Amino acid sequence: MGVTTVVANKTHLERRSLADMRTTMKPALVAAASVIGIGASGLAYGAIEARRFVVRRVEVPILTPGSAPLRILHMSDVHLLVRQNAKRKFIRELAALEPDLVINSGDNFCSAEALQPLLDDMSGLLTRPGAFVFGSNDYLVPKFKNPLSYLVRGRSHLTDEAVPELPHEELRQAFTTAGWLDLNDNSGTLEVAGHRLAFRGTDDAHHNRDHYEKVAGPADSDADLNIGVTHAPYLKILDAMVSDDMDIVFAGHTHGGQVCLPFTGAIITNCDLDTDRVKGLSKHTCDGRTAWLHVSAGIGCSPFAPYRTFCRPEATLLTLMPRPR
Repeated sequence: MGVTTVVANKTHLERRSLADMRTTMKPALVAAASVIGIGASGLAYGAIEARRFVVRRVEVPILTPGSAPLRILHMSDVHLLVRQNAKRKFIRELAALEPDLVINSGDNFCSAEALQPLLDDMSGLLTRPGAFVFGSNDYLVPKFKNPLSYLVRGRSHLTDEAVPELPHEELRQAFTTAGWLDLNDNSGTLEVAGHRLAFRGTDDAHHNRDHYEKVAGPADSDADLNIGVTHAPYLKILDAMVSDDMDIVFAGHTHGGQVCLPFTGAIITNCDLDTDRVKGLSKHTCDGRTAWLHVSAGIGCSPFAPYRTFCRPEATLLTLMPRPR
């Protein structure tokens, strides 16, 4: 009788223990499921937002009083793959904006097969005056990188691994044949809509291809506007250009932060630029001089990270206006 009682009590205790475990584990399981659900929802939203293309319109009071306005289309970071039909349609539609000038700040395509589709889609823009620099995804096929490394380091890092090249010289030839200025460590001038524009640019600073010393020096005093162009807006490039009296600098590369938070915005910039200026129009000051800075959030993103949150893919139409008298 006593033995039976002990066994019965033990069984009862085991049942209570299992019930307690279920009660304890249930909140943890619910929390884990919630985190997984939020993550999956975030990725789904990010994938949708990455296809919600938009044209931003900005006015910049930069020209001398009495000047005629100048319309500049700034496009960057297309990262084109052939299958991206929505993106290709958006690019084709940009020609309808009829800009006076196109500035392309690099990272145009992700595969050799995308070169001709890119040129086809940009054909309407290539009839316009233009200037360009390259980013890494004009030179090299993109490789997978752990997204967490961006959060830890604040930017992607170089690798010693061999990476296949993209047909960048074919892209360069297509752009220059259309009359666009190659500003990769180069300078030049264009007459656009009655304005004499002086340009200088650098190759991709993110991959240490930049050589600003090749274009350094005083601004062109005969130009109506001095314009700097670079792919990645590293402070060393911005400082050098502004110190040399550029009126405005154009850059891309940051993707606007790409994965942004509501209210607080970008987490990283993938360079040493502060997050407050990760995209859009701002100013940069160095050596007592100040210039306008426009950083494009870009039209695309890496094929290995095809999502955006609170940061729609974009091209920007900047209308340069006369300064107030």
